[in-house]
Amino acid sequence: MKGLFLGEIARLTGGRLLQGRPETLILSYAFDSRQAAPGTLFFALKDKRDGHDFVRDAYEKGAAAACVSEDIKGLPPDFGLLKVDDTLAALQTLAARLLDHHRLKIVGITGSVGKTSTKEFTARLLSEKFKVLKSPGNFNNQIGVPISILSLDGSQEIAVLEMGMSRRGEISKLTAIAPPDVAVITAIAPVHLEFFRDLDEIALAKREILEGARPGAVAVLNGDDSRLRKMASEWRGGQVLFYGFSQDCPVRADRLRPLGFDGLSFDLAIGKQKAGVRVPFLNRALVSNLLAACAVAWSFGLELEQLLPAINDLPQVEHRGQLLKLKNRIIIYDDSYNSNPVALRLVLESLSQVPAARKIAVLGDMLELGPEELAFHREAGQAIPQLGWDIMVTIGPRAREMVTGALEKGFEARSAHSFDGAEEAADWLKTALRPGDLVLVKGSHALALDKIVAILKKEMED
Repeated sequence: MKGLFLGEIARLTGGRLLQGRPETLILSYAFDSRQAAPGTLFFALKDKRDGHDFVRDAYEKGAAAACVSEDIKGLPPDFGLLKVDDTLAALQTLAARLLDHHRLKIVGITGSVGKTSTKEFTARLLSEKFKVLKSPGNFNNQIGVPISILSLDGSQEIAVLEMGMSRRGEISKLTAIAPPDVAVITAIAPVHLEFFRDLDEIALAKREILEGARPGAVAVLNGDDSRLRKMASEWRGGQVLFYGFSQDCPVRADRLRPLGFDGLSFDLAIGKQKAGVRVPFLNRALVSNLLAACAVAWSFGLELEQLLPAINDLPQVEHRGQLLKLKNRIIIYDDSYNSNPVALRLVLESLSQVPAARKIAVLGDMLELGPEELAFHREAGQAIPQLGWDIMVTIGPRAREMVTGALEKGFEARSAHSFDGAEEAADWLKTALRPGDLVLVKGSHALALDKIVAILKKEMED
């Protein structure tokens, strides 16, 4: 929220102004000193690094003040220092207090897969009728959500916020800051199993978005997910709106048809209305994300006819299903941002229907899968020959188990190549690619497989 005086921020957060003027106008907020600018309030958070070590850097970038929990010496007296007990709690409190005084509807989006794409699609559809704030990138945690809220300028009517988690209780903390009027759960999948006993525990953690929703909230749930069906039957909140491919979902896709590299077509049903649509997606998982967005838009009163222009103008989300055309008819499907067993299976199935000279799966480790991680990788590899993929390239020690799974199902060993890092794999691909190849790149974020995409683009951009 722009245009708050530093003294007012001190009052809202319960902090004490050590130096600086209460009438200093704060125009923006940052937790990374590199993002500081004139008028910025810098929050010195203690995360992987201690933000107090970067207060001077924020000052030198032009920041107007810093929110700190420790004494900072040696800064000019006109630079504001707001001292609080806990800087993260202060950030969250400020965001929550501002929402209390702002007439704004909140759409909260969580789920094991597809959160960011669903957020982007939802914001685009709602913008046909409303002024919309959306959380940038993957700002979906206890830092990112309040920072997103603080970027409100007073004109927005709806905030579309991604809400992520890796442990129980984390979504509850986010809904305490921004209780949703519409709560979306995209799916329950084997993600973060390193921190949970099983999928049922993951479902309980995701259910926190419903428990923290405002009274009378709308729950938008994936009707193709049995755990979410069960969750809906137990929820005693407001309306439940299912979306998916199942025939009893009021928002659904019928007669899904692949169109090669032109994408997919299907009949979009919203209530009693139906229209044929074409989308540039190759992966049917993105259709599911679009259906979630349509359900949210419908809950805000938008009819199918109003949504069609926006559906024809959906954003491509970077590293989440981007189609990149390089020279020699080489095509990269960049899904490099993250990976899990369910999402990987869906994209392998979807791309198996696209014509190409050769299909090459470049796959990295899938992380945080818990004690069964090797079994998950082996099972994923078994799909490679079953779905007609020609070459597999793996990156990381766990992904080598995918090769084991593929060989068990008759895949030829000479068509499997394993590497330790992304650059090494990219160097091999530069010499191995042939005209007309389709290359899928997918792996957990920590593997940095986007480097492969960047290297191949630089080498082969048309």
